Amino acid sequence: MKILEVTNVDFSLRHFLLPLMRQLRTEGHDVIGCCAEGPLLQDARAEGFRIVTVPMARSFSIKAQARAFVALIRVIRQEKPDLVHAHMPISGLLARLAAKLCGVPCIAYTCHGYLFNQPGSFVRHALAFTLEWLAGRLTDIYLTVSQEEAQDARRLHIHSNPIAVGNGRDPHLFHPDPGARERIRQSLNVPSDRVVIIAVSRLVRHKGYPELLAAMESVPDAELWIVGERLSSDHGEVLEPYFRRAHDALGGRLRMLGYRSDIPALLAAADIFTLPSHFEGLPMSIIEAMLTGLPVVATNIRGSREQVVQGETGLLVPAGKSAPLSEALNRLVGDQFLRTTMGKAGLVRALALFNESSVLTKTAALLTTGTQIRLRKRKKPALSQQAAKDR
Repeated sequence: MKILEVTNVDFSLRHFLLPLMRQLRTEGHDVIGCCAEGPLLQDARAEGFRIVTVPMARSFSIKAQARAFVALIRVIRQEKPDLVHAHMPISGLLARLAAKLCGVPCIAYTCHGYLFNQPGSFVRHALAFTLEWLAGRLTDIYLTVSQEEAQDARRLHIHSNPIAVGNGRDPHLFHPDPGARERIRQSLNVPSDRVVIIAVSRLVRHKGYPELLAAMESVPDAELWIVGERLSSDHGEVLEPYFRRAHDALGGRLRMLGYRSDIPALLAAADIFTLPSHFEGLPMSIIEAMLTGLPVVATNIRGSREQVVQGETGLLVPAGKSAPLSEALNRLVGDQFLRTTMGKAGLVRALALFNESSVLTKTAALLTTGTQIRLRKRKKPALSQQAAKDR
C-alpha cells in the first residue's frame, strides 16, 4: 500500500509524523512524506524516507495556499497513493481536497487541534469551523489526538465517526536518567540540589511565556530553562521584549537553551516541567516530561487536562494568569516529596496511556484497515461489470 503523509512544515514532520511513518514502513507499506522544505527533514531522509516538498504556508494568504494546492495535486497525481493522510488545519484541508479531486481511494485526517477553539475573532472562528465542516465531508478516516476534539467533531457534526487515538512517546528514549542529570548539570554549571523548572516548546505567544516569565519573578528558589526556538513560519507577537525584561529581572535564573536535540537528557536533569499554554492539541512535551518522571504544571485547557491529573501527577492552573502559575510552581519548588510523588504517578500514567508503541499500532491499524476496506469496495463494481460482460 502506498501512503502519502502530508503536513505543513519540517518541524511537524520530524516531531509528529516520523514515528508513524516508521511504524507504517515496518508493516510493509511504501510511505512518503510531504511538507515544506526545511532542515529538520534531514533526519527522515537519513532513515531512507522519500520526502516530497511543496510550498506549504502557515498563513491565510490565498495566493500562497493556491500555490500549495496546485503543488499537492501535482504530487498526488504523480505518486497515485492508496491513502492520503493529512495533518494540521490548513495543510489538512488542502491535502484532503486535492486527494478528493485526484480520486484517491482513501482520505484520512488527524486533528491536532481546531482553529475555532483558539482565541480569535468571530469571523475567524466561523471561517475555521465552516472549512473544518466541509473538509469533514471529504474524510473517510477521521482521527483526533484528544478525546475532547473527538467529542467536538461528533457534537458539531464535523464527522460521524471521529476516533481519538492520542499521542505517545517512546519510554526507552524518555525516562528518568541519573547519569544524564549529572552530565547536563555539570555542563551548565548547575548545582545538584538547585531546583530546575523546564519548559520545552516553540517560542510563540500562545505557549504562555509572558505569564511564565512574570511568574518566575515570584519563584526565587528555582531557575528556569527554556528549550526551543521560534520557527520562521510562526506568526503572532514577537517575544524578545519579554525575554529581555526577564533577563534583567531573573539574571542567571533564566537560561535560554535554544533548539536542542537532547531533550530526554535535559528533562532528566530538571525537577519540574511547565507548559502554560493558551491552547493545545495533546502536547507531546507533557508526555515526554511525564515519562521522565517530572511533575507537570500546566494550564487547565483541552489536551493538557487529559494528561495531567490535578493534585496527583501535577497541578493545573488558569490560562493567561501569572499569579496562580507562580503559586503552583512555588508549591512544588518547596516540596521535594510532593515533586517525587507526583513525578512517579505521572510516569505510571504515561506508561499506561501514552506509550508510543501502543498509540502507533492503533493508529496504523485504523489507517490501513480502513484503506483496505475502501480498496475492496472499489474493486467490486469493476468485477461486477466484468461479470456482466462475460454473460
